[in-house]
Amino acid sequence: MRKMKSKLFLLALVVVFLVLPAANAKAETLPIPNLNINVGTASDPQEVVGSLQLLILLTVLTLVPAILVLMTSFTRIVVVLSFMRSALATQQTPPNQVLIGLALLLTIFIMSPVYDDIKTTAVEPYLNEEISQSEALELGAEPLREFMFRHTREKDLALFLNIAKVPRPETRADVPLNALIPAFVISELKTAFQMGFMLFIPFLIVDMVVASTLMSMGMFMLPPVMISLPFKLLLFVMVDGWHLVIKSVVESFS
Repeated sequence: MRKMKSKLFLLALVVVFLVLPAANAKAETLPIPNLNINVGTASDPQEVVGSLQLLILLTVLTLVPAILVLMTSFTRIVVVLSFMRSALATQQTPPNQVLIGLALLLTIFIMSPVYDDIKTTAVEPYLNEEISQSEALELGAEPLREFMFRHTREKDLALFLNIAKVPRPETRADVPLNALIPAFVISELKTAFQMGFMLFIPFLIVDMVVASTLMSMGMFMLPPVMISLPFKLLLFVMVDGWHLVIKSVVESFS
């Protein structure tokens, strides 16, 4: 037995001494990439302009999520869907990823006419070098401004104009974006809360009926939510709730 162990030990040593040099040889032949970042002086002013444009583009890309949330229909949709889940009392069903994904797709669907206008009036002429970058930004902002004006209450807009101490604008073009965007957001939140209140009413009635029935039967220790949840789900499915909710949300932007 000892002879067998010694033979196995010697065999293992031989294998190690044979494999290690081969592995080292392969490691020496593998090329290792070398990355260099050089910072030097620019000889042409166009190089500086190109670098600044790239920096501005990266800065704008970091603001894209805020632009998507605050200047489109995303806010109203995601708040209404959250109220719908709270009214059903289904905890995390549907999960947040599903609700946000659905809200994002509905936002793309609702905002597609606005995006088409931006592409036609600003993006394509700028790519064809027919207009400058500043003109493209001004023309591209107009469809978004029109969309936000249609869904912004005058009371909310006047609030931010008064806070900013801006003179009374004569036309919509005189309204600055820094007053229009927050006014649009709080208007969307108010509309979403109104829709959420209407969604809560039928499910609240179901909760009250179930709670009063359990109390009349003397079942004080049984949580009413456990009994009302199946009935709320049945009611929601029977009336095709998702169809009605999505239809109401989409038509509210027409």
